[in-house]
Amino acid sequence: MTMSLLSTDSSPAKASPVAFAHVDTWVFDLDNTLYPPGLDLWRQIDMRMRSYIAEYLGLSLDDAFALQKSYYRKYGTSLRGLMIEHGMDPDPFLANAHAIDLASLDPAPALGAAIGALPGRKLIYTNGSRRHAEQVLDKLGITEHFADVHDIVAAEFHPKPQEAAYRGFLARFDVDPGRAAMFEDLARNLEVPAQLGMRTVLVVPPLQAAAPADREAWENEGFDSAHIDVVTDDLAAFLAGLRAG
Repeated sequence: MTMSLLSTDSSPAKASPVAFAHVDTWVFDLDNTLYPPGLDLWRQIDMRMRSYIAEYLGLSLDDAFALQKSYYRKYGTSLRGLMIEHGMDPDPFLANAHAIDLASLDPAPALGAAIGALPGRKLIYTNGSRRHAEQVLDKLGITEHFADVHDIVAAEFHPKPQEAAYRGFLARFDVDPGRAAMFEDLARNLEVPAQLGMRTVLVVPPLQAAAPADREAWENEGFDSAHIDVVTDDLAAFLAGLRAG
């Protein structure tokens, strides 16, 4: 397991429960955070988005893929770019993107126990849809541990990493960022939370696992950035360690 708490000079030090003792709101991203990217669920979503864009705009799959990734990097989600640039209706896009096979997703009792043992509220904050989040949580068997889901619709389609999106989330749930921690699989989505005062935890694939093949290089950057407090490749063990300590 790779896990480190970064000091102000970015040198690794042992992760300490003391660093999270003040936290009473635990905020979790969904895809590739609560389950490992090796399950390939995101690849299914990615391919469905690509096909939808190709049909919607009359593009080849290659051109649709290039546009999809360009908008994703520029706007935070491909959907946001499609709404701004092409006036796309988000509802059918989201329904199509998340119509995936969850057969590879197994119950995660250890993760559920670790999350359940944390003091305070636990919330899901995803750039995806509520329905998708609910289905994934149900398949993992951890729904009971979460107070609510904040999805892209609740965010009025302003995605992470936009600052307005985080502020809207914090206001909706009356979260004090100085008493909150956020868990994400993309370093860039943790920059604003860190600026707002949240503890930040980057969840990465295990060392023996390859980075998701459908990610571009820039998506894997930033794990050693100053705004990342902790990097872990085993979320359940990290959370259990907080309580055990």
